[in-house]
This record gives sequence, structure tokens and C-alpha cells, in this order.
Amino acid sequence: MEPITFFIYAFTSIFVIVNPVSAILTFISLTEGMKPEEKRGVALRSVAVACVTAIVFALAGEAILRFFNITVDSLRVAGGVLLFLIAIDMLHARVSRESVTPEEMKDASKRDDVSAFPLAIPLLTGPGAITTVIILIRMGKTWDFKMLTLIAILLTFFLSYLFFRFAENINKMLGVTVSFVITRIMGLLLGAIAIDFVTRGLWNIYKSLG
Repeated sequence: MEPITFFIYAFTSIFVIVNPVSAILTFISLTEGMKPEEKRGVALRSVAVACVTAIVFALAGEAILRFFNITVDSLRVAGGVLLFLIAIDMLHARVSRESVTPEEMKDASKRDDVSAFPLAIPLLTGPGAITTVIILIRMGKTWDFKMLTLIAILLTFFLSYLFFRFAENINKMLGVTVSFVITRIMGLLLGAIAIDFVTRGLWNIYKSLG
């Protein structure tokens, strides 16, 4: 795979699973009543925590797989199934069940600071995003390709910050209908990525058994 092709694949995969577009409504809901400077602070902290978490898991993924004696192909299959379930939620324009549950939203409403939980984790960097970055960085056979994955992570969360920073303006501009349309399109892309993960994983497992 050419570097530019790999980067586009990695960025698309990470951006779609992080899905800052659908996260806007949650951000607006949880920061309602805050002053503009407080909202900016929450946006910066939540994206920073989410980004660092994703990078840590990307870099530590190899050690985690070895510790639990899990092959990357097994993770591909399990992660692909998880991503497909998330994609189904997105196709129905629902907040993914692996991101934020109603119970977590209720608990978050009582917190003074919602940046780390639930905005950073699990809304932006949930199990699906963590699985994705581990798989992508393992797909890069050289450090050049691994660096492309890290750059894709940084770019995704930079854009996520912009979405949070201008959340109210973007929400007014897009409206609920357009936001749902975008979410459904991203869900379709995520479903295709999920199938790719599963088929690659199953094929490699089959070859290893043979």
C-alpha cells in the first residue's frame, strides 16, 4: 500500500470512529450554561485527553497484545464486529452504545468537569477508537507507516477540537437533519471498514491454521 493511500485509510478510519460530528450535540448538552471561555477550556481538555489516550494505546498496543497473548488478527475480527455494531447505531442516527450510555449522561450532569469523562472517554476515544488505532499501527510494517497513523490521530483530534470549539455555530449551520445525514454516511463508511477488518482477520487466521 502506498503511503498516501495508507494515510487516507488510517485517517478515514479514525475520524469516522471518533465521529466528532455526532459528538457536537453531546458537547453542547453537557456544557450548557457555561461561559464561552469555560466551554473553550472543556473543549481543549477533552480533546487533549482523548488524543493522548489514543496515542498511548497505539504505542502500547503491541505490548498489550503480547501480555494477553492475543494475535492482531483476533483483535481485527473482534474489533470489526464492534465497529459494525457502532456503524449500525450511526446508520440509525443514534449515539453509539459504546460511547455514552444514558446512565453515564445522567452521572455526567452532576460533575463539575465533564472534559475527561464522558467527553474524552468514552465519547471520543472509546473501545472502538482504541481498537482501531491498535490495529492501524500494527498494519504499518515500518516506522514511516506507523508515524502516518500517529499523524492521522493528531489530525483527527485537531479537527475534533475545532468541532467542539465552534460547536454551536456548526450545529446552527448544519442543523439536526444534515448532522444525521452526515452521521449515516459516516456509519456506512465505518461499516465498510469493519467488514474489511473482519475479512482480513479471518483470512489471516485461516492461512495461519493452514
